[in-house]
Amino acid sequence: MDRIKKLCSYLSPCTTFADIGCDHGYCTQYMLKNRLCGSAVISDVSAKSLSKAENLLKEYIQRGICRAVCCDGLTQIDVNCDLVLIAGMGGEEVVKILRESFIPNRFVFQPMKNAEVLREYLIKSGCGIEHDGIFYSSGKYYFVVKGARQGGTNSYSPAQLAFGRDSLGTAELKGYLSEELSKTEEYLLRELSPANRDIILKRKSFIQGVLSGDVT
Repeated sequence: MDRIKKLCSYLSPCTTFADIGCDHGYCTQYMLKNRLCGSAVISDVSAKSLSKAENLLKEYIQRGICRAVCCDGLTQIDVNCDLVLIAGMGGEEVVKILRESFIPNRFVFQPMKNAEVLREYLIKSGCGIEHDGIFYSSGKYYFVVKGARQGGTNSYSPAQLAFGRDSLGTAELKGYLSEELSKTEEYLLRELSPANRDIILKRKSFIQGVLSGDVT
């Protein structure tokens, strides 16, 4: 629940809110309970998973201010929806959803992996990135990207693209990079092909450079 509370802190007041891949629906409950949105849509590709959120938000559904849809990505979400949350998916999966539908007016994305793929797509698409950082919750690190469809963002440096513009220099990123550095050292103890060893050595050097501040 600590992760959910932190995610909710990135959500802004809006008229319509959509939670894609909503899991239990806690973020939507937060928005509705605190009257931060006029209406909400919860969605999931799995009807079984969606039923958990439907049960939690039954009161709001009955009042007509929350709607549940079983769909893939944003396929049944109004393009004019004010704010869209997509959390708990890989960066490549989020990009696939956006390519097959639309980039929301405003968004909060929390990619579980390949965050750099999502950042690159958003920047190239002309999105305005308001916050691109990292947070720590219950023993894990999470990247979060908040922004809007329009506004544009200056080109990122290699370190910003890899780990988030607003993550650099933070204690959270240092903790994350320390863990990543340990992983690369463990990989290097294995039997690897010369090509794979070279890839891991380059990543190790890059991480060390970001940690020291030599790579920005």
